[in-house]
Amino acid sequence: MSYSDPYATFQTPVHEPPPPSRAVARVLSGLLGLVLTPVALGLLAAGGYRQQTLIAVMSTRRDALGIALLAGGAILLLLVAALGAWSSSGPLLGGLVGGVLPGVVALAMPEWGFDLLDVLPHGGLSFGLTTWLFSGALLAAGFLLVGTGLATTVARRRPAR
Repeated sequence: MSYSDPYATFQTPVHEPPPPSRAVARVLSGLLGLVLTPVALGLLAAGGYRQQTLIAVMSTRRDALGIALLAGGAILLLLVAALGAWSSSGPLLGGLVGGVLPGVVALAMPEWGFDLLDVLPHGGLSFGLTTWLFSGALLAAGFLLVGTGLATTVARRRPAR
């Protein structure tokens, strides 16, 4: 009488090196997102205010500084979104802290929004941010950055085909 072997043959486990840590990428991306997002939004607000003052008087002049501020802010926001390729913490933190949180606070409790603006020196930046803050544009920009961070997280976790 013969018996079958109850145990499968033993195979030596292959030891793969652990994946490299992403901690440095997460921390640097998060810090850059926290720093670059408010700078970008400030440039966009100040440039937008300069352009808005020209339009308010029906001027057809061009304001080179206002255009440069708008372009610089847009490029910085593009860089924050591109940080998502490195780690999604940059766009997520930048969007939450620089856009969603102040936008929700200002729309839910306008007096807190004015207190937040009182921290800034009065001028083009604070007037531009007032428009962004109370029109919901800051909230929208924050949600777009958060969406970018979430999309890069989902794309990174999707199995390769």
